[in-house]
Amino acid sequence: MNDMSVIQKPVLNKDLRRQIVDMVVAGKDGHIPSAFSILDIITHLYAKVLKFDAKKPLWDARDYFILSKGHGCLALYVNLHRHGFVTDHDVEMFCRFGGILGEHPDMTKVPGAEASTGSLGHGLPFAIGIALGHRIQGKDNRFFVVVGDGECHEGTIWESANLARNLELGNLCVAVDWNQSAMQLLPYDDMPAKWKAFGWNVIVIDGHDADELNKAFKSVTFAAKGIPTVVVAKTVKGKGVPLIEGHGKWHHRIPNTEEYAEIMGVL
Repeated sequence: MNDMSVIQKPVLNKDLRRQIVDMVVAGKDGHIPSAFSILDIITHLYAKVLKFDAKKPLWDARDYFILSKGHGCLALYVNLHRHGFVTDHDVEMFCRFGGILGEHPDMTKVPGAEASTGSLGHGLPFAIGIALGHRIQGKDNRFFVVVGDGECHEGTIWESANLARNLELGNLCVAVDWNQSAMQLLPYDDMPAKWKAFGWNVIVIDGHDADELNKAFKSVTFAAKGIPTVVVAKTVKGKGVPLIEGHGKWHHRIPNTEEYAEIMGVL
């Protein structure tokens, strides 16, 4: 089994991590560890990779970003806020009556959210349908999907992986949040080997390292027809806060006053 260790390095995006915690405390809902796990991946994509226009979320030439791991949506929301898709008021109304930002993204309400989520395993097949449709129309949009490692035990993920490779969807890139959550119950889980078995181009990185993220996504070659790429990102659930790193009770928990102070004290 591959070494899952992640070298301790300076924590990235502390400001966004603090914002996520504040949103959870104010809204009394949300998944902090899951958002922290994927935050650096999503932040890198929006800052360095994705082509978009926040003033025109449905711009025809945009890259599509689909968060299949929907319960980690706070990592998406803070980036949509940073880049002007949603407002300060939207953030303040997280998980409140009348707000547009819920515990899962709703593509009918949230500017920049390309897919509504809930049950896991649906974001990748959803992306494949759109990616194929765009290729048939002769369009060169690129498609990025973030899935969780637990989600990768859904049959729809591997049906999609098989289909995307056979369709040669070279306009598609998947990032797997390999934070070991699934390995608590299924410890023999060689994620890179699985994707290689389906014929994908596989890149394995530290999902919290800016240089590795930059190198990985720069190396992805997009084409109308070609081998799709998966970036298997070794991550830590709750990255950046020792109190919540790992698993267990913090998966879906609202910090109390003392816990909030401890979390903010290290961010």
